[in-house]
Amino acid sequence: MKPTWIETEHGLHRDITFKNFGQAFAFMARVALIAERLDHHPDWSNSYNRVSITLRSHDADNTVTSRDRKMAAAIDAVLDE
Repeated sequence: MKPTWIETEHGLHRDITFKNFGQAFAFMARVALIAERLDHHPDWSNSYNRVSITLRSHDADNTVTSRDRKMAAAIDAVLDE
């Protein structure tokens, strides 16, 4: 089963595991370009082959908005390639 986004009190969250650090870092680089284009930047961290992402709209009292859902869909599209 494909991991999905979970909505918590902190935002939309997803943990993703890759085969190695290089794949995780390449994914983050691709998402960074999307984040710049959409002007919506994730809160995220990387530890070797794992990337943890939380999306929330800081300008909307840290709630989940349509911008976060659009960013989540864009991230999913990268993973589906």
